[in-house]
Amino acid sequence: MKLFITGIGTDVGKTIASSIITESLQADYWKPIQAGDLENSDSHKIQRYISNDKTVIHPNSYALNTPASPHYAAEIDGVIIDLNKMVEPETNNHLVVEGAGGVFVPINNTDCVIDIIRPDYKVVVVSRHYLGSINHTLLTIEALQNRKIKVTGIIFSGEENKATESIILSKTGIKFIGRIEQEPYFDQNVIKDYADQFRENLLSL
Repeated sequence: MKLFITGIGTDVGKTIASSIITESLQADYWKPIQAGDLENSDSHKIQRYISNDKTVIHPNSYALNTPASPHYAAEIDGVIIDLNKMVEPETNNHLVVEGAGGVFVPINNTDCVIDIIRPDYKVVVVSRHYLGSINHTLLTIEALQNRKIKVTGIIFSGEENKATESIILSKTGIKFIGRIEQEPYFDQNVIKDYADQFRENLLSL
């Protein structure tokens, strides 16, 4: 199984969700594009959060120096992100692929993050409640579906808002995988607890 993890925007909890999913499935992990924080990248965070000995963390296809939209970070570094050079790692294991920001974050002058998603990927959307998040979540899901990309699950992150979550689930009919609470901290034990909670739903995708 190949799962593509996307968010409704930046800083909604994508990497924590990716950590939980990676740990739950003992999957391999791949972040095709990392923009900024190269010394403490999302791949580094995944490595710290997981505790299984099966996961392989594959190198980024593009590791860019500036914490900015990938198209701009690449321009600063003097490179052009080419989808054809974004080679998926070979593995016999499950693979978790983490996007960058939201689905319409540009990666070059023509392509966006949504264009990284391959036909055999199952997409999991991470949503976080804030004023406007219902709109952002529904727009993200509709954009994916308009491209004939199947959204197989949704994870809610942060403080619970039942009104927001219930309307999103009822309008989309997408499988609810689980909720990640506003924890005081995340470490291997917390990630493992969530991994155990989410496993049954993840395996049924």
